Amino acid sequence: MNEPEMLREPAPDARRATAIGDYLTWLERTRDLAFTGYHDLHHWSVEDLEGFWSSIWDYFDVRAHTPYDRVLGRREMPGAEWFPGATLNYAEHVLRPTGAAPGDIAVLAHSQTRGPLELSWEHLADQVARARAGLRGLGVGRGDRVVAYLPNIPETLVAFLATASLGAIWSSCAPEFGARGVIDRFSQIEPTVLLAVTGYRYGTKDIDRRDEVAAIRTGLPTLRHTVHVPYGPGELAGTVALADLLAGPAEPGFDAVPFAHPLCVLFSSGTTGRPKPIIHGHGGILLEHLKNHSLSWDLGPGDRMLWFTTTAWMMWNALVSGLLVGASIVMIDGNPLHPGLDWQWRLAEEAGATFMGANPGFLMACRKEGLTPAKDHDLSRLRQIGAAGSPLPSEGFRWVHEQFGPGVLLNVGSGGTEVCTAILQGSPLQPVWAGEISGPCLGVAATAYDEPGNEVTDVLGELVITQPMPSMPIGFWGDTDGSRYRDAYFDTYPGVWRHGDWVRFTAATGSCTVAGRSDATLNRGGVRLGTAEFYRVVEELPEIDDSLVVHLEDSTGGPGQLLLFVALRDGVELDDALRRRITIALREALSPRHVPDGITTVPVIPRNRTGKKLELPVKKILLGAALSEVASRDTLADPTSLDAFNALATQTPWRRT
Repeated sequence: MNEPEMLREPAPDARRATAIGDYLTWLERTRDLAFTGYHDLHHWSVEDLEGFWSSIWDYFDVRAHTPYDRVLGRREMPGAEWFPGATLNYAEHVLRPTGAAPGDIAVLAHSQTRGPLELSWEHLADQVARARAGLRGLGVGRGDRVVAYLPNIPETLVAFLATASLGAIWSSCAPEFGARGVIDRFSQIEPTVLLAVTGYRYGTKDIDRRDEVAAIRTGLPTLRHTVHVPYGPGELAGTVALADLLAGPAEPGFDAVPFAHPLCVLFSSGTTGRPKPIIHGHGGILLEHLKNHSLSWDLGPGDRMLWFTTTAWMMWNALVSGLLVGASIVMIDGNPLHPGLDWQWRLAEEAGATFMGANPGFLMACRKEGLTPAKDHDLSRLRQIGAAGSPLPSEGFRWVHEQFGPGVLLNVGSGGTEVCTAILQGSPLQPVWAGEISGPCLGVAATAYDEPGNEVTDVLGELVITQPMPSMPIGFWGDTDGSRYRDAYFDTYPGVWRHGDWVRFTAATGSCTVAGRSDATLNRGGVRLGTAEFYRVVEELPEIDDSLVVHLEDSTGGPGQLLLFVALRDGVELDDALRRRITIALREALSPRHVPDGITTVPVIPRNRTGKKLELPVKKILLGAALSEVASRDTLADPTSLDAFNALATQTPWRRT
């Protein structure tokens, strides 16, 4: 392969002026370890797991109520045991002073339902202490489950930290989820307390969720209490008022729990079956987010982190953890594109964001619409833009570089709910290559395997992790023998984590590209093709808003059918001329293998609520599966987005296998 185009070298002062540079200096001073650059540092971080993760513990001054016996009690996957003997509490580390004064702003909140709010560190700590006392008064204790049907607002943050401080277990769903999707998730963990809102405003539209809350309460028989968080219209009968929960003055407190004690349960999207209840522990999330937010994202006291997310996505947990390193966070609720595409850039200006996260689809839409955010807004404090959720094409890299220049690091990452962090990402010490993620994260032994399990470079393979990470799941809730967890990640390569992404590592640079989900790759004449490269070409055409491609295999050994679906811009028709343009673009930019057998227009491309395209559910529907068997409407960004494919499956004689 040719070496990709380098867009940005590490800044000349990166070793002196960044957190990861300070960490390298600390390693030299305290551990007598010297590294010439990121590659050497990463190699050590995965070869000497105990040395690396103990250095993270010490560098960030993790406060243990009881010390650990050793770093790794057991090393095998699944079942690795981290820091046995240690007790600590995640919430205590969020609220301890980390270079910020009590009166400094910890949280800035922007909403389309109400006016902006600010919380100082002192006010946040007081609210958490009051909520802790209130929850304890409702009978919540260690191991109990507290669930939230709440948006991304400060009240949600307070309730989460109060729950964690008690050693209780948190889980949340965004209020745009319907009752069925919420019950499918929360019923698995049998919660005792639910916090809920009656509704919210999305752009200019008021959304009433009182009927959904009533159905959720009925569908969760283990509930003992429901707390009404005032945000939308009206009241919730038979509930505890949030004001009563926070009524009394209270002293801060944090129950010491084992390193692997459950902190929260995150759920998979549930688009291809019942959502997986993924358990994350206090210690694993604490160490991973301290490492990630400081050494990759370069966040610290005085910084402000803005990343639009909902409470149903792991990025919400990552946003909250900005507080761990003393940064303040910007919480946003509402329509991210209202009143216009530049709204998030305007919020970044208003908040003085130093780190802004964005979905690649948002960045590409800004490029396509000709936005010039660095020119139109005062973003002079911005040092880094993070991008995650789907692959970012080379054109998106170049657009960000053209807009912001070398002074802003574009840090593209890929990870997942399963590890609640990035697996692949950049840092201030790594170059930025057009169209490529800079490399594996520190402490993450990520590589690509071919089908027999051999490590490969410069060709597409399965993304695997060959050594344990502290933030790998404790397990799945209710999976008493661990079989469901093993089947999900360790069924293909025993003892090695198979993440489910199709990736290519570039030998010359150590960078990589994610070509889509491995279960959605296209097997065309024996050659596997990633879906991301299709989208990069097709969505560059001005007539195309969005696209999705699937391959329907032929069980008799034939070539099958490669089908491209496109959502068109307003006023555009899919005629023969546009079909020819699409075909020519794919053939010239990629290869004849990439030319589809059919191109069909649909009203909207189906995505889940985190923005990922749903190739596999579409494929299953076209092969005859019932829509209800492959996806819950509550998990879809647009609940109607699969209807067109369901209609096509009944009207068109797709080859069944």
